[in-house]
Amino acid sequence: MEYTFKRTGTSETELRAYAGLLTRVFPCVKKYSVAFLDWQYRQNPSGSVIGFDAFWGDEVAAHYVTIPVEYILGDEEIRGLLSLNTATDPGHQGRGLFTRLAQRTYALGSELGYRFAIGVANQNSSHAFIHKLGFSLVAPLEVKLFTGTVAVNDHTGRFFRECWERERVAWRLNNPAAQYYANGKSVVAATHIPPIHALMSEREEFSEALLKKKSAPLKMCMGLNLLNAKTKPGMKLPETLKPSPLNLIIKALGEKVSLPSREDIFFEAINFDAY
Repeated sequence: MEYTFKRTGTSETELRAYAGLLTRVFPCVKKYSVAFLDWQYRQNPSGSVIGFDAFWGDEVAAHYVTIPVEYILGDEEIRGLLSLNTATDPGHQGRGLFTRLAQRTYALGSELGYRFAIGVANQNSSHAFIHKLGFSLVAPLEVKLFTGTVAVNDHTGRFFRECWERERVAWRLNNPAAQYYANGKSVVAATHIPPIHALMSEREEFSEALLKKKSAPLKMCMGLNLLNAKTKPGMKLPETLKPSPLNLIIKALGEKVSLPSREDIFFEAINFDAY
């Protein structure tokens, strides 16, 4: 018997199968419920999930998905794909399924007019993304702890940044697996370490949409080109406490797409699936 490949679906039966696979592969991660995948795969106003599954008979052996995102590149708004959930059943690992699913996903994304794929990969998966799938390593994300106010750069001055319209803001804040709070102009999220809150964004369109407010004297800032010169030096987060993934990676989907440089990118925690 050989593997068969099928585009990722969004029916309740399919979401239940994906939730089961993701939970088996990542038993310590508690977010992979049907409700979470429904939010991620079906409710995104930028478009439905784009990915592929590998089947061994009727069994889902491997699963890889991206979701549509919208970014500003200079003066142009372009569509891209955010790399997200990937899982291969332990009984089917070591057979190159992830690479085959990802290649199909990016080919389909290019056909549908998506211009780039972006993601944040951990140390284990970065090698495969860069050396097998053609991604470029932009930089490791900056991760520091701060007390009090964090001075963040004006995102509107950056050449490459995510575009958040009201409908997308409402969707992002409706994540059923996260707890978001307004902290002044900041949006913070509860982390796996109770005293620490993740600084998700300094955008007013997010903080103004939140009714829940919370003090957050200890903030973890995670992103790229976020902190301006007025920010006091933060504390380096111990490696054992750093959330994974950490490496920002990007890939052009199409020969005529010019990728931004590290200095041109504004990237914050709200842009990916950290919390």
